[in-house]
Amino acid sequence: MRALNYLEFEDRVRGGMVTATRQQRKALETTDVEVVESPWRAGNPVQSLGTLFAGEGYFAEYDVAHCNLVGPGSVAVARHAKRNNIPLVLHAHVTKEDFAESFRGSSQLAPALEPYLRWFYSQADLVLCPSEYTKSVLESYPVDAPIRPMSNGVDTESMEGYEQFREDTRERFDLDGMVVYAVGEVFERKGLTTFCELAKATDYDFAWFGPYDEGPQAGKATRKWVNDPPENVTFTGFMEDKRAAFGAGDVYLFPAKVENQGIAVLEAMACGKPVVLRDIDVFREFFEDGEDCLMCSTFEEFEDALERLADDPDLRKRLGENARETAEAHSLERVGERLTETYHELVEE
Repeated sequence: MRALNYLEFEDRVRGGMVTATRQQRKALETTDVEVVESPWRAGNPVQSLGTLFAGEGYFAEYDVAHCNLVGPGSVAVARHAKRNNIPLVLHAHVTKEDFAESFRGSSQLAPALEPYLRWFYSQADLVLCPSEYTKSVLESYPVDAPIRPMSNGVDTESMEGYEQFREDTRERFDLDGMVVYAVGEVFERKGLTTFCELAKATDYDFAWFGPYDEGPQAGKATRKWVNDPPENVTFTGFMEDKRAAFGAGDVYLFPAKVENQGIAVLEAMACGKPVVLRDIDVFREFFEDGEDCLMCSTFEEFEDALERLADDPDLRKRLGENARETAEAHSLERVGERLTETYHELVEE
């Protein structure tokens, strides 16, 4: 079987959808599915005009189309799939809810995104999404297509050797003691203000490993905190190797307001790190407070959680060990099996 696994603008977009797409492809490497990454016959839409005029076709050949973004390239793929009876999978990494509070103006634009997403996802033979929570969001639009939750998984192999980065990374960014950290793009939806206010209220070193916008597209909170961070907060910018972040940090703090799953949370868990999360529906779906993480609803609960972890090494160890087991339940092997089953199911219908 040949399956298109497409992420348009792959060389320009960043964030969880890029990681999720690349994990899908890696998960399929040990299956009977041959992955095609570009839908275009000659590799891109412009050069493929030549193959079209030569009578060789505009689109590549594949048995099932799987798109991971919602832009014009994916719309073209969806239309081609519908015209040619090719099963179409649309992966819902983007919702109106998680679009808000990400860059300047995104919260104002988010309501207008809903009708487009409703139309786009409704073209699918099957919509995949990372969680039951995301499924409920899509159903509320409502999306008129079958919706199936499927974990993004975690690439535990990509985290191997994270420990070797600890000393150099801590020295590079002047980090000491119990380091509270986050990984990923810096914006308000991920709990940036809570992260920084907690730093101001405590004596621990805080580090946010990941890129941030500084230009006019940056959100208000991003500009505020990145340009004038608390003394004990370090914004590292883009990291060449994510293992450096997980090696340097001790407690993963992710007070996100909205999330579809949280791949970096699973990566921290795969490294056996204790994790502190905001108590929201999507995290309750996958994790258990007091077992593999600590969940907090108020600022005071976040403060207390960090204090407990600082004072109790046994708690850190127990949560970390349980977290590692949770991450193992989201292995790429399982993702590959479920994707393969899904593709075959759609082709055989």
